Amino acid sequence: MRSSSAILRVSAFLAMGAGALSCSDYLTVENPSVIAIDEIDPMADATTLSNSAHQNFATAHGWLIMYSGWFTGETDVSETFPTRHDFGRRAIGPTNTNLNTDLWAPLSLAIASSYIVLEVNLPNPDANLDYVRARHALAWAYLFMAEQFCSGVARGGPELNTAQLLDSAVVHFGAAVTGGNANNSAEGVALARSALVGRARARLQAGQKAGAVTDANAVPAGFTFNLLYFDDLSRRTRLGNRLWQFTADRGSIGVAPVWRVTDPRLKWRLAPSNLLPQDGSYVLNRGAPHAVQDEYPAFNTPIRLASKLEADYIAAEAQSTAAMLTLIQARRSANDQPAYVGPTDAASVLAELEDQRGREFYLEGKRLGDLRRNGPAVRYAPAPGAPYWRPGAAPIGNQTCFPVPQVERDNNPNLSP
Repeated sequence: MRSSSAILRVSAFLAMGAGALSCSDYLTVENPSVIAIDEIDPMADATTLSNSAHQNFATAHGWLIMYSGWFTGETDVSETFPTRHDFGRRAIGPTNTNLNTDLWAPLSLAIASSYIVLEVNLPNPDANLDYVRARHALAWAYLFMAEQFCSGVARGGPELNTAQLLDSAVVHFGAAVTGGNANNSAEGVALARSALVGRARARLQAGQKAGAVTDANAVPAGFTFNLLYFDDLSRRTRLGNRLWQFTADRGSIGVAPVWRVTDPRLKWRLAPSNLLPQDGSYVLNRGAPHAVQDEYPAFNTPIRLASKLEADYIAAEAQSTAAMLTLIQARRSANDQPAYVGPTDAASVLAELEDQRGREFYLEGKRLGDLRRNGPAVRYAPAPGAPYWRPGAAPIGNQTCFPVPQVERDNNPNLSP
């Protein structure tokens, strides 16, 4: 797991250029966040580069959670930007500016910066922690691209379909598992276990159920891997918790009414006067008071990325209806819900499993992958053709994934227009 000292090392590295100015260069201004390529020694700075790649993924992760939350109906777009309402309506065009700047570019950066580390000839390659850290970030980035985008691209290469993206994720997760365990440090082992959860998830998404069960069962009890975030006033967009940023600073995230239920796993509250929606007409148009997420109440609140709990859900879904029912009853009991007494046919049980899974992992960026994998079993997603809550808006569209931005197609010779 990344530590605060790792992030501080990255910040210090990014800022070191500021001290290189001569006292006589009064009219010269350098950006402390930009480093000249000849100032980098990939071998000596590999740890900084691998931490930076991991932070690039953590930054992208917050954006992916927020936009997929709007897309799948976990939250409302309680602001005025029409490009963000396109996500709430499941009708995103490839020229949507937020699609590129907030999602595609950060995720592409996480992939590219991870490869930079992997291309350095580092010592002890089979157990090098910098390689493990980069593999971990790269694998998760590939997985999120596979789950959330209709197709993908890595470093200006050819267009990759969902199966190819998932295959890439599985390969890099596997390398992170092997390398992390061989490294055998606390961080290395934690990265390896997180990668096991990620590989199980990728295999489930790809329909490789036996492999998903094997990986999920190998995750030890009680395991949780969190991405860490920090309240650095000058770098909140990069280092801070995105969900709190857009709750507190912009008022863009409203908890959808269907999720405002009493369950200890769903943390929300009616908005106080200092957390009002950015769209002043939201409450009237929605017909409900503004409610805000309370899962992430500060800029430095971590976000769970992987856990034994998710591994249990993966294993149950990949095995049988009986396994799903067993987990459903256990999780209902653990969270003050009555036992499930509904239909026990496969479709009904899967829908109930998805309902429980949605509560467990609310606003963790997992629901869009669930929607693509299990379709109608995922309740409360905006239904195609249904009216959107905002007056004058077109109805809900039928998209199940985000398109590749037009700017990528325009600038990548390997893609068709």
